[in-house]
This record gives sequence, C-alpha cells and structure tokens, in this order.
Amino acid sequence: MAFDDYEQAISFIHGRTKFKKIPTLARMKLFLELLGNPESALELIHVTGTNGKGSTVAFLRELLQEQGLKVGTFTSPFIVKFNERIQINKQMIPDDKLVELVNYIKPVVAQMDHDLSETEGGPTEFEIVTALMFLYFSQEKVDIAVIEVGIGGTFDSTNVIKKPLVSVITTVAHDHAKLLGNSLKQIAGHKAGIIKEGCPVVVGNIPEEALEVIKTRSAKKNARLFIPNEDYFFKEAQKKISWGEVIDYKGLGFKIDGLQTSLMGEFQRENAAVALSAFLVVALQKKWQIGNKEVRLAIKKATWPGRFEAVSENPLVVLDGAHNIAAIDMITKTINKRFKQQHVYIIAAVLADKQPREMFAQLNRLRNTTIYATTFAGPRPVAKAEDVTEKIETIKYSENWQKALVEIVAQMSEEDMILITGSLYFVSEVRHYFLD
Repeated sequence: MAFDDYEQAISFIHGRTKFKKIPTLARMKLFLELLGNPESALELIHVTGTNGKGSTVAFLRELLQEQGLKVGTFTSPFIVKFNERIQINKQMIPDDKLVELVNYIKPVVAQMDHDLSETEGGPTEFEIVTALMFLYFSQEKVDIAVIEVGIGGTFDSTNVIKKPLVSVITTVAHDHAKLLGNSLKQIAGHKAGIIKEGCPVVVGNIPEEALEVIKTRSAKKNARLFIPNEDYFFKEAQKKISWGEVIDYKGLGFKIDGLQTSLMGEFQRENAAVALSAFLVVALQKKWQIGNKEVRLAIKKATWPGRFEAVSENPLVVLDGAHNIAAIDMITKTINKRFKQQHVYIIAAVLADKQPREMFAQLNRLRNTTIYATTFAGPRPVAKAEDVTEKIETIKYSENWQKALVEIVAQMSEEDMILITGSLYFVSEVRHYFLD
C-alpha cells in the first residue's frame, strides 16, 4: 500500500534499523542496482571528517553555485527539518517529492527484506536516505552533488561513490569509538576509505599519526594528495571584523587576501581553506576561469545552522553543536580569543557516549564563565548532569535548559554572552525555541 502523506513516509524511514552487526557495502550496492544505479551518472564531491564536514559542504555549495551550477547537497543530521538533509541550490526536497520517492523504493525494500531475511535483512535507515538522495539528484539532473559521509567512510552507505571529482577529509579526532575505534590511526583508516583510484584528495589540519594512514592509502590508490602548508596555505588575516573570520589564502595557482567568512570560530578558517582548495581542484579539472570576486561572495554567503550561530543579539545567545572533545577544544579557543572581555554563560547537554566528563572539564578550564549542565530528550542516553557535576563542583545543574536560561538572563549584564552547546540534537531543540 502506498503512503498518502509526509508523516507516513517519514515514519517508514525512521522505523528502519539504524545499524547492522556486520558492516558491509554489499547491501547498499545491491539496493542501488535494483533502483537502476541512479548514482552512476552523477558528478560527486565526497566529504568526510570528524568535525567541519557541514561547514565545508556549505562553503563548497556556495563556491559551485557561484559558477551558475545546479548543486545538490547531502548532509546529516538535520537541525530544522528532515528534508534539509537533501537539498538542491539550498532548497530542501519538497514533501510531496519525498513521499513519491519513498513509495517508489518501498517495494524494493520489501523485496530485499524478504531476500536477505536469512542474513541481516534489507536496508537500514541511512541506506534508505542515501538511496532517496541519489534518486532525487539523478531525476533533477544536478550538475554536481556534494555528499557528506554519515559516519566514518569505508562502510558508510555513501561510499558507493566510485570516482569522485575530489575526496575531502576535514579532520580526524576521537568520536564514535564503538564504530570507528579508539586510536586516531583506526579512525583515519575509516576516513581514508573514501579515497578512490586516481581521484584527488584534499585534507585539513590532521594529526601526524592520522595523516600517515591517509598518505599511505593515497599512494596505494595513486590519488594526488593536497595537504595544508605543503600544497595550499592560509593564515589569519590582520583585518578585524565584528563577526566571522578572515584569511589570506594561496594554493593551486590561486591567491586571495582578506577572504571573509560569516561563520565564526577558529575552525571556520580551516574549513573555508579546505573547501576552497577542493573547489580549485575541481575548477582545474573543469578548466573554469575563477575570479576573486565570486570566491569572496561565495565564502561570505555560506551559512550553517547551529555552528557558532547567533540566534539573539540582546542578550547575545550563540548556539554551537560541539558534540565531541575536538569541537569543544575549538570553542574554548574561540572564546579565549574573541570573548575574553565578556562573562560567558554556558548551557551544555551531551550524549552519554561522547566522553561528557572530559568535555565539561575542558569547558571548565575557561576563565570568566559560569557553566550549567542540563539534559534533553535525546535519541540515545544523555549524560546525567549530576555525574558531571559530582566531579566538577563549580558546574551548576539544571533539570532543563529553559530554567537555566531564565536564571542566567536574570543575572547577566548587557556585555555578557550565553553559549548553548553540546549535542547537535540538543542545539536543534533550542534553535526551534529561538527561531520559530
């Protein structure tokens, strides 16, 4: 029976299993084969990394759109609505189109559930979303699609991509230990899984032990590797702006000074440089003429919800989905540098499997801060705030973030700032409150 409405289609997607015991790409390959391999005719850029993927995709999308291209983007998780994961030129897939595509794949999923019942059954939730994305981009004939990996790389359902225009690895840090391993070498091994024979690779600022793994894989696959401070260079520019970052960049035959982002945070300088390098790799392949004006416009236009995003000016309230230690480390650097004159009130909620004690300990090293630990209704267990506050007595506990917000607003001065951070699911919930 076909689905009549959006809610039914979304329930079908979310009702699928999230993970299988044995990681494999075989099921995804079979799924796409049964759908006529919609991915095979697409030109694709593949992006992985522990942090910075979303912002890098946002920069790349603007750079490509500035060339007059029809650009698909695939990202996760969503902050506002499920449909934002699949977009063309910043327009989410329409509800009715999503329903149509879910009805199209439903019999194929049922067939796979039946045929694979002896093993682990048919497609997972993420495999279904990936297939929907490839179908949509193929039907709408996008010029280029920028595809963000879900988790890792090697066994991620997006890794059916055979010949990307460029593969991008933004960062390698500790996250998803159960799936990717505890060492940076293990994690880098998963990320390097997206490197394909003869296809160029751009990496961000990656720790040496992880970079060695990527270098080895690139050499094995005859993939030209572009590394910061070797193949492209960027540094913080002298120009001071009230919000965002500014870099001077040179690399791949291109040079630009005073390149300004609207996205704030230490890591956004790096994300902009990585995205620009990946874009230039594609531009060289395509023999595009690239001008400074369109690059400036594109980098400044890029926005990404929930990444050091100001959702209120008076008082200043900033949201940042810093969901692991590496991201918290970047936040602390930004606060130390840009907000050291203000008192910063922090409300944080973290998923229990994300090293919450270490994350709160890191935040607690900041001066001029008052920290509230809180909880929310997460998709997985949330770190109990009292577990964190027992270890760090200076951290306050609030059973919900609204209560903490009321307490803070009553005591803060006009110059102070409120930072709401932690899980992206938590940040998404708070964002709805401020912007809807």
